[in-house]
Amino acid sequence: MLTVTQLARGAGLSRTAVLYYESIGLLKATSRSAAGYRLYGERDIQRLRQICVYRDAGLKLEHIRAVLDRPESEASGILERRLAEIGLEIERLRSHQGAILKLLRHKRTLARTKDMTKEKWVSIMKASGFKEADMHRWHAEFEKAAAEDHQEFLEYLHIPEQEIKGIRDWSRKQPA
Repeated sequence: MLTVTQLARGAGLSRTAVLYYESIGLLKATSRSAAGYRLYGERDIQRLRQICVYRDAGLKLEHIRAVLDRPESEASGILERRLAEIGLEIERLRSHQGAILKLLRHKRTLARTKDMTKEKWVSIMKASGFKEADMHRWHAEFEKAAAEDHQEFLEYLHIPEQEIKGIRDWSRKQPA
């Protein structure tokens, strides 16, 4: 039998993480010592190892619970959905990567442009291959990643305050 600290160390986790998993019902101590310490057995060790494997695969805790507590067929569905999500995320990141590369190719244009406007920026984005939906997604990502910088950038483009407020409000409402 292991204490919570021993279990955590063996899994490469913090004691707090193990206690959190227990508090949300993902893990349960097999018993308690005479002094009231949590004790974990071999089944608990195996379950924690499985939790760690699924966390490393990027599953949310609610999905890990479902995978561990449901029949194999349902678990496969959850894993397949996560795989599809990862594929979409990779696509999105490659799209961003391509857009940044195109923008870097236009670096000379940007450097010469001391008085950037919204219209100039939109034309550069379009020349870089951005469609309207890409620009919307770009704003949502910018707002999510660096809200103050997004505000500053929109001001740099000389966009009126009310329009900036509209862009930022809309961007905050977009799904991650």
